[in-house]
Amino acid sequence: MSSLGSSVAAIVVAAGRGIRIGGGTPKQYRRVGGQAVLTRTLDALGRHPGIARMQVVIAADAVDFYDACLAELAPERAKKLLPPVAGGATRQDSVRAGLEALDAAGAPGIVLVHDAARPFVDAGLIDRAVAAGRDHGAAVPGVAVADTIKRVVDEDGIGRVRETPAREHLRAVQTPQAFTFAALRDAHRAAAAAGLHGFTDDGALAEWAGLAVVVFAGDPKNRKITQPADLIEADRAFAGPEPETAMTTTAVTTYVTRLGTGFDVHAFTEGDHVWLGGVRIAAERGVLAHSDGDVALHALTDALLGAIADGDIGTHFPPSDERWRGASSDRFLAHACSLVRARGGRIDHLDVTVLAEAPRIGAHREAIRARIAAICAVPLTAVSIKATTTEKLGFVGRAEGLAAQAAATIRLPEEAEAAPLDDQAETAMRRG
Repeated sequence: MSSLGSSVAAIVVAAGRGIRIGGGTPKQYRRVGGQAVLTRTLDALGRHPGIARMQVVIAADAVDFYDACLAELAPERAKKLLPPVAGGATRQDSVRAGLEALDAAGAPGIVLVHDAARPFVDAGLIDRAVAAGRDHGAAVPGVAVADTIKRVVDEDGIGRVRETPAREHLRAVQTPQAFTFAALRDAHRAAAAAGLHGFTDDGALAEWAGLAVVVFAGDPKNRKITQPADLIEADRAFAGPEPETAMTTTAVTTYVTRLGTGFDVHAFTEGDHVWLGGVRIAAERGVLAHSDGDVALHALTDALLGAIADGDIGTHFPPSDERWRGASSDRFLAHACSLVRARGGRIDHLDVTVLAEAPRIGAHREAIRARIAAICAVPLTAVSIKATTTEKLGFVGRAEGLAAQAAATIRLPEEAEAAPLDDQAETAMRRG
């Protein structure tokens, strides 16, 4: 127990639903640069020699998502992981679940609490967190605030300024936050016993418990993924430079443009919503589908697969496979995007037309564009969403279902286009 008492463990809070970012997949399981956000976060923490164990807290129904992340993690990082535990209704409840699990496994001396949605954490920041935790017992990373902050009170729908705090005294607080394990565990137990469950920050809970909390230097690069634009920026950061005409000392790579199209249709059934472009839209009826029935994302997936001549959505995600029952369609589209990039390609433009009498999507157009841009890691300007009716004609006009057609424009390295000729074609080519 003495070796455990001097060790450092990390709790990774991954139980959130990520509702602000939209779509059916929590943000910690979205892919950036080809890997899930959570995988990248665990890799960053796990590679640090000072962290002996990692305790991940997940939603009770997210085991499959978590297992997929674990399968991508390097074995030397994965061996530091304890079995995941289910989180609670609030972040505070989830952190306490992680603390109790660590306590049962053998309490460490220092615990770091880190958000799964901060994959940019680096060794220098972890070093500072561990040192501050050991020196002070309760410490949080903070970065100086560049903007002037106003404390605003809402009065009859009007935000009125009540205070302008001095900017030099303000810090934007990040994770990992560092604590003496026993002190944070006891603080969480005391808050729960007092019926307090609204702390969104362990530093604030520690303050409430009477601990003296210090702030150490954070890192501006240690961004938290919160909005769709954050996913796009993270994907670019982890993927590196987008493929362009690449010049080296020995060769020049040229790119050719390819266009793919896709179409999907689903019949209406009982329900109160439909998924369109990764956005949940209230509706009088739902759709009959094996997955979530998102015709826009299904059509886009087929368009991308068509552009690289790699089958269709049913080839990659057959409806006979129970793994995809009720699945969120952003997984299908992200897979198609990864196949394009695996061939050295880039996505130039995505265009979708939704055919439906209802629901109307005008109010949701920008949210859909942002969601698709985030899934595909492309600029918002590269996504177009249109909608039309069929003038009461056909199954769409009779309001029996809805459909979508899509086009995807991509660029592929010229060498990726070359395919070996069979003997007959090669002979004909030579004769020609």
